[in-house]
Amino acid sequence: MSLLSDLINLNLSDTTDKIIAEYIWIGGSGMDMRSKARTLPEPVSDPGKLPKWNYDGSSTNQAPGNDSEVILYPQAIFKDPFRRGNNILVMCDAYTPAGEPIPTNKRHDAAMIFSHPDVIAEEPWYGIEQEYTLLQKDTKWPFGWPVGGFPAPQGPYYCGTGADKAFGRDIVDSHYKACLYSGINISGTNGEVMPGQWEFQVGPVVGISSGDEVWVARYILERITEIAGAVLSFDPKPVPGDWNGAGAHTNYSTKSMRNDGGLDVIKKAIEKLEQKHKEHISAYGEGNDRRLTGKHETADIGTFSWGVANRGASVRVGRETERAGKGYFEDRRPASNMDPYVVTSMIAETTILWNP
Repeated sequence: MSLLSDLINLNLSDTTDKIIAEYIWIGGSGMDMRSKARTLPEPVSDPGKLPKWNYDGSSTNQAPGNDSEVILYPQAIFKDPFRRGNNILVMCDAYTPAGEPIPTNKRHDAAMIFSHPDVIAEEPWYGIEQEYTLLQKDTKWPFGWPVGGFPAPQGPYYCGTGADKAFGRDIVDSHYKACLYSGINISGTNGEVMPGQWEFQVGPVVGISSGDEVWVARYILERITEIAGAVLSFDPKPVPGDWNGAGAHTNYSTKSMRNDGGLDVIKKAIEKLEQKHKEHISAYGEGNDRRLTGKHETADIGTFSWGVANRGASVRVGRETERAGKGYFEDRRPASNMDPYVVTSMIAETTILWNP
C-alpha cells in the first residue's frame, strides 16, 4: 500500500509539463456529481482556454441512446487537492452538440441573470450554509448512531466536542483544508444539531461564482467521503421524527443593502420575496416539505415570515444588520439539496430585476 500511496502522490511537475484536468458536471438527477479526467499539454488558468469535451448522456439520464453525445463547456478552474501540483478541477456545464443548454443545465440561465447590467451594478454577495449528513456505508444510518437505534436526544451535538458528540470530524477537517487549497472561499464549518450532521459555509462570493464554488465544494466532499468509506447525504430530512433537517441557508446582500440606508432596501427585498414565496419554495429543493414544518428552527412551508434574529422565520435579519441599518439577510428556506445556481439567481432576479 505504501507504493500505491507513493504513486498517487507523484509530483508530475518533476518530469513533465503535462497536467491532469478533472472535468466535473451535474448528472441527470440534478444532484449527482459526475467527473472524468484528461491530460493537457501544459498548465491552464483560464477556463476559456480549456478544450470542450463530451460524454455519454444516455448513461447519466441526460440524453437518449440514439443521440447520446453531450458537450461539456469549461466554466471555472480550481486547484486539485487530490492530485495537487499543477493539476486542476474544472467545473463545467452541459450542452447539446448544437450549442443549446440541456434541461438540467441550470448554470446557463443563472449566468444570464447575473450578466444583466442591473444585477452587475448591485454586486450581489452570497454566503451559503451547506448542511449535510454523514452516513455509515453499510447501513445508511448516520455516523455515531447505534445500528437500528437512536442516540441521546439533540442538545449536546451542535458545535460539540468529544467522541460521544462529534462524529466524522476527520472528514470535515479534510474537506475544510481541501477547499482552501482549491481556492474555494470556504469561510467556516461546524457540527450541527443532529448528530452525524455537519455544515460548511461558502462565501461571501459574488454572482455566478457562488454556484460554481458550492458545487465544487460538494464534489470535493463526496470524493473525501468516498476515500473514507462513508456515504454523503444532502437529504433535507434524513431521519424522520424529532431530529433537525438539513438546509442550505442563503445569506444575501447587494451593494445598496450594504450601503447606508440599506435596511430599507432589505425590507423592500423581503416584501418581494414574500410575494413570490410559492415560486421560490418550488425551486428550493426536493423534499423540503419534510423539513419546513414550523419545528426544528424552520418556518412552515406554506407561510412566509421574517424577523430579526428569528431562526423560526422564513427570512432572518441579524441583530448587527438591524443595529447598523445596513448589511444582509438570510433566506432560511432552501433545502440542503437545492441547486445553488437556481437559488442564487432566483433571489437576484426577484429582488433586483422584478418590479411587482
